[in-house]
Amino acid sequence: MNLSLATDLYQLTMAQGYWHAGHTGQEAVFVLYFRRNPFNGGYSVAAGLAWAVDFLEHFHFSAEDLAYLATLRGNDERPLFRPEFLEYLGQLRFSCDVDAVPEGTTVFPLEPLVRVRGPIIQAQILETPLLNLFNFQTLIATKAARVVSATRGEPVLEFGLRRAQGMDGALSASWAAHVGGCHATSNVLAGRLLGIPVRGTHAHSWVMSFSSEIEAFEAYAEAMPNNAVFLVDTYHTLEGVRHAVAVGKKLREKGWKLAGIRLDSGDLAYLSQEARKILDAAGFQDTAIVASNDLDEHIIESLKDQGAAINVWGVGTKLVTAYDQPALGGVYKLAMIRDPGGPWRHVIKLSEQNLKISTPGIQQIRRFDNGQEYVGDMIYDTELGVKSPAVIVDPTDPTRRKIMSANLAAQDLLIPIFREGQRVYTPPPLPAIREFAATQLRRFHAGIKRFVYPHQYPVGLEETLHELKTRLVLQARGLAAPH
Repeated sequence: MNLSLATDLYQLTMAQGYWHAGHTGQEAVFVLYFRRNPFNGGYSVAAGLAWAVDFLEHFHFSAEDLAYLATLRGNDERPLFRPEFLEYLGQLRFSCDVDAVPEGTTVFPLEPLVRVRGPIIQAQILETPLLNLFNFQTLIATKAARVVSATRGEPVLEFGLRRAQGMDGALSASWAAHVGGCHATSNVLAGRLLGIPVRGTHAHSWVMSFSSEIEAFEAYAEAMPNNAVFLVDTYHTLEGVRHAVAVGKKLREKGWKLAGIRLDSGDLAYLSQEARKILDAAGFQDTAIVASNDLDEHIIESLKDQGAAINVWGVGTKLVTAYDQPALGGVYKLAMIRDPGGPWRHVIKLSEQNLKISTPGIQQIRRFDNGQEYVGDMIYDTELGVKSPAVIVDPTDPTRRKIMSANLAAQDLLIPIFREGQRVYTPPPLPAIREFAATQLRRFHAGIKRFVYPHQYPVGLEETLHELKTRLVLQARGLAAPH
């Protein structure tokens, strides 16, 4: 589907500006990255690439798009866009090179998730849609990974459709939550379109529509004997567990099983422990206890520490809305520029805040591995290369440096996705992305996965790139002569 108008107006006004200034042949490099890990955490999980690939493959401006743009007016009520520029847009075809980290990669602040190189007009227009796709999905995948980590291996069901930010937000949240490790979703459309396993039971309204709770359970068991998970807290939770056991015995006589019960309110630690006793005493040791009720990684961790007898975790609102951090804050910055036939020129954006000073260069990430775990990442410029021995410099504190031993294995993370507008990469299926994300996280020290005061994984600029950046900052501030 063509969604090329899913961009901010100022991208198109700048595009007309580039066109009018005769810069259509100018080539640029932009990098997409974020400045801080979300949720005060120690890592993030990159997501959104598969959706970005689909967007870029369909990128063009249709006749209908151009007709709409022609209706827009400036402050003087005259057309905002010139007919000749709209004609140019109509002939524009995507021709950029795009490199990105594979979906599910564990990533860290200031590392480029995506690098776009090509005609400046195209690369500029792509800023907003790429940020939209990667910001939200990376945020949700990271939240899901944290929730999954908190359950210590027990499955997580994503129950967020009813609280998600619109239908499109719900779909992309289901995808990203699965990338982050969720086992299944309640979202049937996500199941159909994205191939995610779907799970669900019944609501309190089902129980309330019958004259008694046990009658409701019996009717549901008759209708859905192969999906017998009963919500037991409509009236009195532990009595509801006993009613579930009574119906479970009838199911067993007919060759079916009581698959589970669900707790959705109250003291989940205490109620799950008591429910487990009732189930086990009645011979239902294999019946699962599913818990929901505004769960997140912190509540789950607390329940685990209290010895809650919960087997499956349903997480909705606080997962799909990325509760307590509504946005990732990713940015897309110009890093290199050149005129037709000319050399590359490094460019930099200044700020009073050190963290907001951009990094120049055709950036790549090199991840170092000691054989047991990953030990550090280096952001380097492919034009400048890497000094030997490799030294990384903390971008926020240049006095902190680390020498990466020549004995370490190393891998560059950004891989080719498009070359001259042609896709050269096929996104793997979602189950493979999910497994890759889990495998990635297992290769990092447990300290970075703590929820409270996580360890800071070493990420730094390659020494030559750090020196260049420093020189450009000093020049921009009038403190050094141009090189």
